[in-house]
Amino acid sequence: MHIYPTDEEVELAAELLVNKYDVSAQLLGQLFDIEQRDQANAILQSLGANRLTVLDVARLLVQREGPGLFAGSLDVTRKLRLHLLEKLSDNEVQTLFDRYREANSNISCSSHMRKRLAKMNWHSGKHWANDFVRVLGFPAIFAGIVQEEKVPTIKDVPPLKVPPKLAEFQEALKKRMLEVLERDGVRMRCVVTLPTGGGKTRVAVEAFIDWMQPRFDDGKYLLWVAQSEELCEQAIACIEQMWGSREFIAQLRIYRFFDGRNIPVDELRGGAVVASIQQLHNRIKADDKALESILRDTGAMIIDEAHRAISQMYDTLLDRAEVLCGSDLFPVCGLTATPGRAGLYRTQETDKLVGRFEAYLIKPELGVQYDDNPLKYFREHGFLAKAHHVLFLSGREYTLTDEEVDDMQRVDDLSAGFLKRLAMDKERNLWIVRRLLELPKATSTLLYACTVEHAYFLSVILTAQGRRANALSADTPATLRRLLVRDFKEQKLQFLCNYGVLTTGFDAPKTECIVLCRPTTSEVLYEQIIGRGLRGPQFGGTSECTIIDFADNIQRLGPPLAYTRFKDFWSDEKTVE
Repeated sequence: MHIYPTDEEVELAAELLVNKYDVSAQLLGQLFDIEQRDQANAILQSLGANRLTVLDVARLLVQREGPGLFAGSLDVTRKLRLHLLEKLSDNEVQTLFDRYREANSNISCSSHMRKRLAKMNWHSGKHWANDFVRVLGFPAIFAGIVQEEKVPTIKDVPPLKVPPKLAEFQEALKKRMLEVLERDGVRMRCVVTLPTGGGKTRVAVEAFIDWMQPRFDDGKYLLWVAQSEELCEQAIACIEQMWGSREFIAQLRIYRFFDGRNIPVDELRGGAVVASIQQLHNRIKADDKALESILRDTGAMIIDEAHRAISQMYDTLLDRAEVLCGSDLFPVCGLTATPGRAGLYRTQETDKLVGRFEAYLIKPELGVQYDDNPLKYFREHGFLAKAHHVLFLSGREYTLTDEEVDDMQRVDDLSAGFLKRLAMDKERNLWIVRRLLELPKATSTLLYACTVEHAYFLSVILTAQGRRANALSADTPATLRRLLVRDFKEQKLQFLCNYGVLTTGFDAPKTECIVLCRPTTSEVLYEQIIGRGLRGPQFGGTSECTIIDFADNIQRLGPPLAYTRFKDFWSDEKTVE
């Protein structure tokens, strides 16, 4: 599927904007963002390019916006649409207006018609968008990508679809989980630990689906609790695949219980409920009847990222479940990463977690070498990629303001305001781009930017320097987002830049390089980011992956930056000043 304009389409669109329709440098600057335009100009000149012409700015704008060039309801976008409509003849405008005229409209003035058309809602790939680009002579891709229907809240999954086999150690873990389930039944509690990339989700889903299958027929629920929408979607994808691989007769009903979705009580009939802890907490406070029904008939609960389960929201959930079901509750399984000596999941935290659930600790039985250093064992046996850590020191110094310090204490990480300050630092961006251009052109690279705008800005600069780059954010339409991820997996893109999106629930096992342009003190976030590149060849990934941190001297920081606590993850490490 053609999802992004070709070089020829970019060139044609830029030519039309500047040379045929006389879009001014001022309007192009407003569309691009004048500050970012000026910074792009300075950076590209520092890299040896000539000063940007009006046509160059138009080209960069088209490359950045892609199929969404004319989409949206921002005043500046509507101003562009109006400017282009003003270049059409009155007859062309009349024809367009008549096609979309409202039944009670009595507008007869062509200038008013243009204003009404410019303000019409833009639905990517639909009739008005297609007519707009066709009449103006732009390639069809600029009408946008037709968006798929919103993913359903409830979905019935048929059986019979075969996934790859589990590794031997995964089969052994699954067998042990089932043995505990069969032995202890409703009183079963366990915490399953595996290194990042070791397949915790897959093992848990297989074990609990096999155990729950006859119970689904009795209207019972598998309640999967996760921290984010991405993790919820990851769990759903795995549940669908695993159910589809079994020779079961019945369908499995999956319920999305996150992102503000409601589940009608009359649609409840057993199955897998995938929920965010935030939504469960809110619905308990609101005495949600659907949730009460689900909890009463829960056959088993799985808590993803269970290191977070020692918190008030999980206490509220488990306390409410005990009120409805009694103290025996139902089987509860926590999933967490294997403790490392310097990493996030220290042995003490896992012991605390096991104590919280009065649980069995289930981990791979792979001998002394694994017990001594699970990450090293998994690397040497090809389950995890060998991670080379490169630390680029900018030498730049920043001092957090009082407001940024307060925000950091509130969000447990560097504030959005400080990250925006970094994103707009021209010298820092030039330094980052110079380093990125040193990467071989064939390197599949995930880039984590400081802001959404920063992600798009860096992708534009890299594209202007001849690299295949693109960007996405939480606001990227689902269809386009999936297609961009597909292109990255197929190595049609070298750089996929993002902010706050590709951290969990994202699978691109051939990723060769992870670049962190954003500093973070959050060990959870950092572990999730680097986990995107750690899958080894035994799991269809790469044998090696490079993790690049761009680091600055940040005064008044308080806690150390997260990368300082992940030395166990690296096969080797070097610092470049």
